[in-house]
Amino acid sequence: MADPWLTIIGIGEDGLAGLSEASRKALAKAETVFGGERHLALAEVGGRGRPWPVPFDADIVLSCRGRPTAVLASGDPFWYGAGAILAEKLETSEWIAHSAPSTFSLAAARLGWRLEAVACLGLHAAPFERLVPHLAPGARIICLVRDGKAASDLAKWMSEHGWGASNFWTLAALGGPRESIREHRADGFADDLAGNLIAVAVEAKGGQGMPRSSGLLDDSFVHDGQITKRPVRALALSALAPRPGERLWDIGAGSGAISVEWALCGGTAIAIEAREDRVANIRSNAAAFGLTHRISIVTGRAPGALAALDAPDAVFIGGGLDHAMFDTVWSQLAPGARLVAHAVTLETEALLGELHQRHGGELMRVEIAHAAPLGRYRSWEAARPVVQWSAVR
Repeated sequence: MADPWLTIIGIGEDGLAGLSEASRKALAKAETVFGGERHLALAEVGGRGRPWPVPFDADIVLSCRGRPTAVLASGDPFWYGAGAILAEKLETSEWIAHSAPSTFSLAAARLGWRLEAVACLGLHAAPFERLVPHLAPGARIICLVRDGKAASDLAKWMSEHGWGASNFWTLAALGGPRESIREHRADGFADDLAGNLIAVAVEAKGGQGMPRSSGLLDDSFVHDGQITKRPVRALALSALAPRPGERLWDIGAGSGAISVEWALCGGTAIAIEAREDRVANIRSNAAAFGLTHRISIVTGRAPGALAALDAPDAVFIGGGLDHAMFDTVWSQLAPGARLVAHAVTLETEALLGELHQRHGGELMRVEIAHAAPLGRYRSWEAARPVVQWSAVR
């Protein structure tokens, strides 16, 4: 590597004593050292230190380009730290990094947990609902939170959501002389730790957790009846074949249930919906599942609303397909992208039959009936048949 002007340094609560020789040399050489006030104090950089602006702005570091500069971050700068944000803006020859053990590593070491089996989350700037997909009996989770008040708020949130019996550890100043580890029950947590940077470890107890199969119960979602029902939704998701990192267009999203289940598989979704009341339902469902960072919403009607969107890896059309919409969508699909469309009307069913004949894929008709009361007895109550066409571009 050429002589880099920027050194990204992970620092722990043990300060200079815990740094490698390379990190200490880079600090001594740096004309300017950026970091949080706590980091700058630990590194004893004096007048060369410049606290991060609030809100965080990486461009202030770039203004020092070409001059010896150091950046301090807690533990591993590339795990919920500033490292990746800076690296994305620089050539590889411009920077070098020296990491320290992360807060997650230190917490797992103190508790005796297998780190590879622990969910590690950064909740200092994210809603607590991000926990929802990870909560299950016996699940172990380590969270970074902003301060002691946030730890108290998290304990309250867990209690309100049925996880009050969970073991709940607060871990402060790990790796330093002020290290503190305390064990609680979530519904009994009452410590006043305001002002202390803190990590929280959770061993979940008391709740059931969320099923991981496709086709969550309809009652799991806020909706006005405009929802792809559970069995049909499971079939749709099977055909959509979600993979981590892929993007879905959910056209005519209704409740957003398809978008939610896609995002739970690790992808991102763009939910396109024309009605404002249903947009509100989509937003509510995304928040409830902790998926606001994975689901974006476009208020509008296809095909017009699709023009400025990034190309998808898969498209779901729950209803309302016509020739104009199909031509627009199909033209924007890259080879290998999947399209799944449903029809409940004879007109759209006829269109799907035509598209199947022209483009191949799989066409099937789904008829589902549920047992329902009929006087003193029971009988089958049939839902409207749904025709599904799925194809790969």
